[in-house]
Amino acid sequence: MKNHFRLGLFIFLTPVLLWLALLIVVPHIELLLMSLQGKDDLGNPVWTLVHYRNFFVEEIYWYTFVRTALYAITVTVLTFLVTFPVAFYITKVVSPRLSGFLTILLLMPFWVSELVRVYGWMILLRESGVINHLLTSAGLLAAPIEMLYNDISMLMGLVYTSMLFMAVPLISSLEGLDDSLIEAAHDLGASPLTICLKIVIPYAAPGITSGSIVVFMLALGNYLTPTLMGGKNSLWFTEQIYNEFIASFNWNQGAAFGFLLLLLSSVIIWIGLKLSKQQLGRALS
Repeated sequence: MKNHFRLGLFIFLTPVLLWLALLIVVPHIELLLMSLQGKDDLGNPVWTLVHYRNFFVEEIYWYTFVRTALYAITVTVLTFLVTFPVAFYITKVVSPRLSGFLTILLLMPFWVSELVRVYGWMILLRESGVINHLLTSAGLLAAPIEMLYNDISMLMGLVYTSMLFMAVPLISSLEGLDDSLIEAAHDLGASPLTICLKIVIPYAAPGITSGSIVVFMLALGNYLTPTLMGGKNSLWFTEQIYNEFIASFNWNQGAAFGFLLLLLSSVIIWIGLKLSKQQLGRALS
């Protein structure tokens, strides 16, 4: 019986460990080694930190790096502010039967690819798009205006493409909250804001943490939405990485940028966990 258990555990863990090793661990080790490789004046391969030094020497690199981090944090906060009321309404306000229907409606837009959803927003916001047509037809605008290719439209696109990954953990957390706790607090005279800050949010903290981690990682590493909705002035760090790998064929510099992005995301997530006093294992469970 014990041997059968070990065999079953081995069969179960082998694909998982292979997936982690071949698709995550090995590529990141190769990324690190590639970022440390260079050539001397004679063209001989050497180990060097020049690719990391270039990041700090060139102002556009670290400026884009910091800008991407701040915008990714902003996207995470905005996504939480948008999805938290929706998740609370689905789990605590409507009936269970209607709750399932609303959850399906929430999931439906994400059944299509991100590219299709982003192009949908572009059709709405472009100069000849639906919104400009309605506003000019109603006389609210004298002429169409360009609503795309700016930071606001880029942030809006990133929030929209990330909503599902914040909503699902929030719904899962809030479903376990006993309604009697909210009712008791209300009967004792607590205001809705006090109930939200003292009961609802602390109970949903693991879901908030896990959703924030996923949304932040997706926003930080997103390439499609900033490029399409932010335009040439989006200054997103993943575009810098793409340019080094594809446009300049400088794989060593691109690998350094990619590893720096990995370090950045890890440090910010670690700081967030410390500030929220959450544990990574509990948040992602």
